[in-house]
Amino acid sequence: MRIRFRGAASVVLVIMVIGCVCGISAKAQSSSVDKAETPNPPAASSNGSASTEVTSASAKTVLPPAEPSAGSHNPHPDLKVASAPKDKVNDLYTVGVADGLFVSVWKEPDLSGAVVVRPDGMITVPVVGDVHVVGLTTPQVQNLLTEKLKDVVAEPQVTVIVRDIRSRKAYLIGKVGHPGAVALTSPETVLQILAEAGGPSPLAKPQKMYVLRTVGGKQKHIEFNYKKVLTGSEPDLEVLVGDVIVVP
Repeated sequence: MRIRFRGAASVVLVIMVIGCVCGISAKAQSSSVDKAETPNPPAASSNGSASTEVTSASAKTVLPPAEPSAGSHNPHPDLKVASAPKDKVNDLYTVGVADGLFVSVWKEPDLSGAVVVRPDGMITVPVVGDVHVVGLTTPQVQNLLTEKLKDVVAEPQVTVIVRDIRSRKAYLIGKVGHPGAVALTSPETVLQILAEAGGPSPLAKPQKMYVLRTVGGKQKHIEFNYKKVLTGSEPDLEVLVGDVIVVP
């Protein structure tokens, strides 16, 4: 009886040992499988943000990196950046005969008002009298009047504005819709002036047009073939003050 009991106890002991070994082996295999399925930790990007990967048996989805901080992202495309203020239009216009000016003296309405440049190149300002202004720019006229008003007004502040440009003229003569003087208030070409005047008449010879221009005290004859300029085979010509456009 003792022998049988010892044999049975031995069998039970062996079964327990085998069970423990199997359990340890199963745990080891489960651990290795878990490690194999666990994704690698996300790698930090160069800008400090990380992209996260989610792995499944069928597909891989990559989440985009986190948005950068508000101070580092680019402005919204619809937002307009305030541009620097544009420079004031430079006062290179020189005053000529028949131009209309407005002289304003701050806090002195009796000394302010509209004036017209006379044929002798003068304007008349109250208290100051006649002042020659032809050939001067508006800032130069302002400085001249400021100096003359210092004996009358304490710290005079003078502003001169060109209200009416009449001295810059060209002339259109010949067989054209509306011949006569043309005010050059902005840069214009011969074609533009002809268009404003209604163009050459049906009896005109536009291929024989020319421009008379005074250069250095001498008159210069400049040929202008209207038809070739229209087709682009010859360049258009900018009109200068005093030019005479002749349409035969």
